[in-house]
Amino acid sequence: MQDVLLTIDAGMVDWSRAQFALTAIFHWLFVPLTLGLALIMGICETIYYRRQKRGDESADFWRTTSQFWQRLFGINFAMGVATGIILEFEFGTNWSNYSWLVGDIFGAPLAVEGIVAFFMESTFVAVMFFGWKKVSAGFHLASTWLTGIGATLSAWWILVANAWMQYPVGCEFNPDTMRNEMTSFADVALSPFAVDKFLHTVISAWIIGAVFVVAVSCWYLLKKRHKELALKSIRIAAVVGLVASVGAALTGHKSGQDVAEAQPMKLAAMEALYNGGTEQPLTLVAWVNPIGQPDYEHDGEPALKVAMPYALSLMATNTLDGYVPGINDILNGYTRPDGTREPSADEKIARGKKAIAALQAYRETKSEEQLKVFRENEKYFGYGYVNDKSQLVPPIALNFWAFRTMVGMGCLLILFFGLVWVLAYNIPFVSIFSRRLLAALGLLDEAEADVPASGSQPRWLCWAAIIMLPLAYIASESGWLVAELGRQPWTIQDMLPTWAAVSDLSSGSVALTFIIFLGLFTTMLGVEISIMLKQIKKGPHKDFVE
Repeated sequence: MQDVLLTIDAGMVDWSRAQFALTAIFHWLFVPLTLGLALIMGICETIYYRRQKRGDESADFWRTTSQFWQRLFGINFAMGVATGIILEFEFGTNWSNYSWLVGDIFGAPLAVEGIVAFFMESTFVAVMFFGWKKVSAGFHLASTWLTGIGATLSAWWILVANAWMQYPVGCEFNPDTMRNEMTSFADVALSPFAVDKFLHTVISAWIIGAVFVVAVSCWYLLKKRHKELALKSIRIAAVVGLVASVGAALTGHKSGQDVAEAQPMKLAAMEALYNGGTEQPLTLVAWVNPIGQPDYEHDGEPALKVAMPYALSLMATNTLDGYVPGINDILNGYTRPDGTREPSADEKIARGKKAIAALQAYRETKSEEQLKVFRENEKYFGYGYVNDKSQLVPPIALNFWAFRTMVGMGCLLILFFGLVWVLAYNIPFVSIFSRRLLAALGLLDEAEADVPASGSQPRWLCWAAIIMLPLAYIASESGWLVAELGRQPWTIQDMLPTWAAVSDLSSGSVALTFIIFLGLFTTMLGVEISIMLKQIKKGPHKDFVE
């Protein structure tokens, strides 16, 4: 691999990263809406099934409501599949060294995803769309839920693969084949990173689905169309969104602890924490220049910093006085609270180069002594491809601002769904208090403050719901920026840097496909938005009775 690195075009690394990021960002525009709408349309059809079994006259309304949200789900589902397939192909085309080194491990969850989860969702989605008059109501309901469960299982296996890149476990390097081989599928599939990442990601996707449903429903209210569908859909989405928003905060806290343990450099970059210590505060806002990398070696704390005392130590260690290392601590070496010493970056680089040299010598001589030297330094093998310790620091400004965007939008979503929930359900006392508070703020007419809502929502809230839709997507994408940019320069944490993982291609060929994909994905996104808007404008099926 060392010889291959000498021939790789430096621009190839940047263009390959840019192309993969482009594909992932577009793909993630479709996936969360798929997962979120799957839950809401399942709830709607469950209500239809229960009402139909009772002979309730409102059953037809809930069937129409289910079909409407399923129609929008189907449009989005198709676009997500198209971008997802391209994303997986890029591992073989642009990241062949990566695929060769860890394909036996990384490919396993992706194979399970394709054979089991994707097969299940693609099978039952056909029954869901075309089986309303061909199968029983119970079987159709099961198909709807199995479609959503299949999509969620697909997310599970893909997130298992991603989590393994962040926290590689259950594997062992074979120096004879030059490949990492899986030693425990259970360790890979059930690692703390995989479980926490799955919960946080899927719950955040439910937020996107809930915001989408509220936004579409509020548009109908503004247009004075399909009022009953809009109000009842808002009620369902308000509960889903509020529970999911709180759940995302809780699972995000657990994910933060995983990052503090396994990826301390990512946490330090997220906080722009240059020099760590105990009793660390959590930065709420500070001036971190968004352009360029800060001078973390010489700068003190970022300017205009406003922080919450002890909160970072609490988030990272569950104790108020917990030790959190900063960027300089990680680069220069530090002592953990349990007394173990973490080597400096220079020491890791030296030991990594020693491991590479020993591996090359073993390959030539099959010397057990060289194999022993390699095993003693194997933990730092990936650092042997690092030339300067500054390469180990991810982009601080991007991580800092992306993290605050995600958390800030998350807090706003909790408040938003709490308000929608209160106004949608007219909860006694709580609703009256909330309406008086809104009236005092000038957001509601005083005459309406003591009167329960007749069913419609204030116009400002309807517009706020529509505005919240792109903001929710920004929060979701920001979360992925932190997850992926925060672990740079590693494709696999501490094992394989990006410049050792790419294919030996010319940067020009990747740049060309980047431009092609940019045009293709932008067109696909435009087509989806156009079709979605037409279907929303068209509304429920014509036999829907208000």
